Amino acid sequence: MVSVTIHATTHDYDVVIGKDLRNKVTELIDSDYTSILVITDDKVETHYLNEVASSLKENFEVHTAIVPAGESSKSMRMYEKVLDRCVEARLDRQSLIIALGGGMIGDLAGYVASTYLRGVDYIQMPTTILAHDSSVGGKVAINHPNGKNLIGSFYNPTKVIYDIETIDTLPESEIRSGYGEVIKHAFLSDEGWSKTLLEVDIQRVTKEQLETDLTRGIHVKASIVEQDERETGLRKHLNLGHTLAHAIEAELGYGEITHGEAVAIGLLFMMKLSEEVVGAELPVKEFTEWLKKNNYPLSLLSTLDSEHMVERMLWDKKTVGQEINFVLLKKISDACVLNVDKKEIVKQLNLLKAEVSGE
Repeated sequence: MVSVTIHATTHDYDVVIGKDLRNKVTELIDSDYTSILVITDDKVETHYLNEVASSLKENFEVHTAIVPAGESSKSMRMYEKVLDRCVEARLDRQSLIIALGGGMIGDLAGYVASTYLRGVDYIQMPTTILAHDSSVGGKVAINHPNGKNLIGSFYNPTKVIYDIETIDTLPESEIRSGYGEVIKHAFLSDEGWSKTLLEVDIQRVTKEQLETDLTRGIHVKASIVEQDERETGLRKHLNLGHTLAHAIEAELGYGEITHGEAVAIGLLFMMKLSEEVVGAELPVKEFTEWLKKNNYPLSLLSTLDSEHMVERMLWDKKTVGQEINFVLLKKISDACVLNVDKKEIVKQLNLLKAEVSGE
């Protein structure tokens, strides 16, 4: 078992990574809670809810809330339904919420926890590779039809419990999704790690390699968040690849492409833009080959209208005064945030679309 401590402004909390932790949850809870609400989705429910609930029932009164799987559940409607469940279960300020699932569940449950009774404790229990990123750092949110994560807050969990055995049941698309964020952390931090990942067949990653990659990714996220918890400067770098990614998700409809797959496509565009705007020399060819080898849906680019994508980007959180700010790389491990002209974005998007489609 590995433990990483996150030093947040509100409180420190541990990220615990190991095997079979879903059956040992009670041992990892430090406080006496009056009751616990486990929030999960209808896919994770079939695999892990009974084990987690059984572990908790030894010491706590346990309630559950189950939402449909998929990004579309990060909505105002589902947020209200889960709040209704909190009221039905009569949760009080000494209750605990547990977010059992991927990034969507972590965001939704975390936002519920941050607002119900003006804030109750919550624990993140990620069940996807992708959630190694979203479960750390205290960002919680739901989506608006015009943009991703437009409604949310900063609210840190009391603990993150990461049972890596839950990754065994992930479909191929979710493994791709997770490694979209893993390689983002590598690009932000370490050229050697980046080179190693670009040689990886992600469908054949060993448990040991996965645990190493997840732990390294969490360390990268923690080191940045601890310096800039409220995203006033450095933390914006964690949005590498996300400006286009969020636009793609909003355009296609939430849940039509996984978040990490969209991020991976966004990273490719970021590399192209970095070469053009700051003259960076980046492993574009190697990354493109890696994306193709691992079946990332690059062909989706050809279905998107470039000018409409720019309109979507205007809803990005880094946009100020209708100016689009991109996180770019000067080189691997050296990021910057720059305003990029809308015409240049359209031009580079069209070039990338043509390249991907073989025109």
